[in-house]
Amino acid sequence: MKCFILTKRTIASVGFCFIIGALAAAVAISSTVKAVQTAAEPKEVPIYRVQSDSKQVAISFDAAWGDEETNQLLDILDDKGVKATFFLVGDWVDNYPDDVKEIADRGHDIGNHSDTHPHMPQLSIDGETAEIQKCNDKIEAITGHAPTLFRAPYGDYNNDVVRTVKSLGMYCVQWDVDSLDWKDPTPEQMCKTVLDKVCDGSIVLMHNGAKNTPAALPSIIEGIQAKGYEIVLIKDLIPEGEYYTDVQGEMHLAE
Repeated sequence: MKCFILTKRTIASVGFCFIIGALAAAVAISSTVKAVQTAAEPKEVPIYRVQSDSKQVAISFDAAWGDEETNQLLDILDDKGVKATFFLVGDWVDNYPDDVKEIADRGHDIGNHSDTHPHMPQLSIDGETAEIQKCNDKIEAITGHAPTLFRAPYGDYNNDVVRTVKSLGMYCVQWDVDSLDWKDPTPEQMCKTVLDKVCDGSIVLMHNGAKNTPAALPSIIEGIQAKGYEIVLIKDLIPEGEYYTDVQGEMHLAE
């Protein structure tokens, strides 16, 4: 028959193991609770498109870096009699104030694309607010109007980002039709991509700095119009009133 002698060292070791086990269990329970809470929290979804019985579509351009194609795009839009929404980064506004004024003077709408183009979910709520407000202030100083639309850089958002935008009295807007112009497809490929996906209430994404966008834009506009759609500003596509977005990002007026 074997006997086990409990020494002080053994007791201490057992006690230490017990403490470590208890701490590990507490961490696991805490993580599980947080996971359940996160899963139970309703997901905030930006506006990707608008539920509409009208055949309307909006075209948008993001401007974050150069401006080489901007005036050419504005000339094409003028020639086609179409207005678009330009989402501008605050740093871009600093570098190209004359272009900002030109966009506004030609009747296009200007949205907010953050101040420095960060991944917004990586910021604190105060940081998110500062990114949006600084860009708003820069645009308002040039155009006399603060933006009412915000688009997150990289399309990257979480619940806090969407709620912060709403708390500032703005709409958080994405897109449901990506032209993929940033991948430098041919104008024909770009046009097909847009026309295959566009539908009632669609928001089309393009960029002011993509090299083939000016060549594709006339055909895209003509193709959208040939489908019977009117091209409008995003702010005119969005109806006034209380709303919600479904899991697909389609905006609906609350009943």
